[in-house]
Amino acid sequence: MSGRPYIIGIAGPSCSGKSGLAKALVDQLPETDPLLVSLDSYYHDLSSLHPAEREKRNFDRPEALDLNLFKNHLQVLISGGKISEPNYDFATHTRLPQSKRLSPGNFVIIEGLFVLHWKEIRDLLCTSVFVTLHDHICLSRRLDRDTKERGRTPESVMAQYAETVRPMNEKYILPTKTFADIVVNGEDLLERSTAIIMAHISSAIDHNSFNRQSTIINHQSKPGDGK
Repeated sequence: MSGRPYIIGIAGPSCSGKSGLAKALVDQLPETDPLLVSLDSYYHDLSSLHPAEREKRNFDRPEALDLNLFKNHLQVLISGGKISEPNYDFATHTRLPQSKRLSPGNFVIIEGLFVLHWKEIRDLLCTSVFVTLHDHICLSRRLDRDTKERGRTPESVMAQYAETVRPMNEKYILPTKTFADIVVNGEDLLERSTAIIMAHISSAIDHNSFNRQSTIINHQSKPGDGK
């Protein structure tokens, strides 16, 4: 495959399993090092605000992210250029000085809450994926992640989840499932989910078409399925 890179977009609720699925796909794709870009890197830098003010911001709405920069970087990658992906620090809500220099390959995977929210991003995707998961499992995973990796207290995580994460998920993220070519369950085995996605990619490449496929593949877990 040559020319325009094949863009795979993965969206879904917070802690539904998007990052894990994206990393599993990297291992499955027929290339030494497919490029993985996280939408989380593109949160606005809040270094100009007092730390107390930063904590009050709603990070679960699309406006919390720098869409213009993200869109520009994606266009650069599609054109074969290199980008400097921001290095975002969730503990301070600021961008660190050291960015990550990335070069495109034949495949580029982008993952994040709002990957399927913006039409201008959806139109650039060759395969779109939505990861679904029950709300109580997402909350349990988020509690574990934020207390261990982001220096948060359980109380603050619970409060944020109730005030912004859950309502913004229902308002902005869950509705974008309708735009996905493939819907997978975040509790299913990664091997099972990646196999379905790889089949969709292979079909698109075999037909020499990077347009959205007309057939929507909805994959729901069956009784007894699990990690």
